Amino acid sequence: MKKIGLLSLIFLLIVLVSCSREDYVKSVDGESKIVVEGWIEQGDVPQVILSRSIPINAVIDSTTIFDYFIRSAKVTVSDGENEEVLSLRSDKDRVPPYVYHGSKIIGEVGKTYALKIEYLNKIIKATTTIPNVVTIKSAKYVKENPADAKGFVHLEFNDPILEKNYYQIETRLDKEEPIFVPALYGNLNDENFISPSISLQVTRGIYVLSKTKYEPYFRDGDLIFVKLRTMSKEGFDFWNSWQNEIINGRSPIFPANTSLKSNIKGGIGIWEGYGQSTISIQTPQKK
Repeated sequence: MKKIGLLSLIFLLIVLVSCSREDYVKSVDGESKIVVEGWIEQGDVPQVILSRSIPINAVIDSTTIFDYFIRSAKVTVSDGENEEVLSLRSDKDRVPPYVYHGSKIIGEVGKTYALKIEYLNKIIKATTTIPNVVTIKSAKYVKENPADAKGFVHLEFNDPILEKNYYQIETRLDKEEPIFVPALYGNLNDENFISPSISLQVTRGIYVLSKTKYEPYFRDGDLIFVKLRTMSKEGFDFWNSWQNEIINGRSPIFPANTSLKSNIKGGIGIWEGYGQSTISIQTPQKK
């Protein structure tokens, strides 16, 4: 295999871990699978990233990697009343660097959204519903030692007693990270809570395109945005399996023995609706 850059390696990790080893071997002489990462948050437009899985015998370099980005699909989202064809935009902050964006349909709690992707002779479908929002009660920057220049975020919220909820925590550093990224161990199932009053430490997530070395903590001078997202069981299972791949350091060249969970019919990946509550934290200025 030819040498490939960091962006290509990251892309390989994302698309390859989406297949089990058995399915991946079968795909060597067969068709690539459509890989979907799609979402619609409460208060925001639908967005979808599309790519194709890469056969193990493919020769990949900085030029051919772009052949696996899908930029000519017809992506449609419907809320049962309105339907919208999403427009393709370039987004250098994501992998792949192309995102299909909506502009008319806005996510609402309780609504169900149908995704339809038409590409070549394939039709890929999925549905999702945006769950109730759970509001962040408070978030603060805490240091183990006052003399330290680094610390973690402590987040508090109340888990509704009469609801079944799954959560994901995301973080973003202003001027360093252009998008929210999942916090490490930030996928939560409320069946594990011993009290409806939740207080926990948030560890910074891994932004794969960062130009600086990864650190699990935050530092003095940071403006931190923290997002608490509610999601479905399918979304929880997908992000848990994704987190396991990252934490276990799976090879970017060969997939894991188990698949990432998926709710996509005709492809692999995730189409998920999220309720969301966001808060900002300004840490003390650097000394």
